[in-house]
Amino acid sequence: MGDRYSFSLTTFSPSGKLVQIEYALNAVAQGITSVGIKATNGIVIATEKKTPSVLVDAETLEKVAPICANIGVVYSGMGPDARLLIAKARKAAQAYKRVYMEDPPVQILVQEIASVMQEYTQSGGVRPFGVSLLVAGYDDHRGHSLYQVDPSGTYFGWKATAIGKNMVNAKNFLEKRFSETLELDDAIHTAILTLKDGMEGQLAADALEIGIITSDKSLGIGVEAHPHQAVPGGMTFRKLLPHQVKDYLENIA
Repeated sequence: MGDRYSFSLTTFSPSGKLVQIEYALNAVAQGITSVGIKATNGIVIATEKKTPSVLVDAETLEKVAPICANIGVVYSGMGPDARLLIAKARKAAQAYKRVYMEDPPVQILVQEIASVMQEYTQSGGVRPFGVSLLVAGYDDHRGHSLYQVDPSGTYFGWKATAIGKNMVNAKNFLEKRFSETLELDDAIHTAILTLKDGMEGQLAADALEIGIITSDKSLGIGVEAHPHQAVPGGMTFRKLLPHQVKDYLENIA
């Protein structure tokens, strides 16, 4: 009798659970670990980039992605689901800008993503998204913001957090390392150390993807996501290039 609730998306079990959402969270828990950390002058989001075969071109696997000039995301879980949500988030950001002539505040965009994910928990013929997102951004209303969005449509604001396979150990590691006075360079080091703590073997620069919210051009991040676009506070989302990740790894070693 209880098994039928496991296969129904829109029916509560006798204990008040939507079991398909729990299965979606299990899919997230099997995904590669991703971390996000707020600093006093920026945000870092980072993840390990694993390839199923040495024959796969790693450059085609993107887990850290820009949404608009001042917002970026990283995911853990099912890649195709994340790709669809990222596409919807980009469309929502463009729609907001057409109306208000500026990129959306981070919380507004997070609410849009969460609404899409929640809709897929109560609609027939679909399933919940098997992915969680860490959304990092900056706006003039709230400053630096880091949010986690789960398959249920729930979202939280965080100072530092982790999702994916090793999230429990990663969160424990972050609790010991995080400080309210952490600057961006130190936050990047902490993110790398958090990922390294849960990995087997050596950590290579081409096996990491790191994105940051920053206005500090001295970091040498390269071309901005939208170089000709004015953004709140001059803050932009950028991805670290492989040689820059390598420099951080050498400083840690």
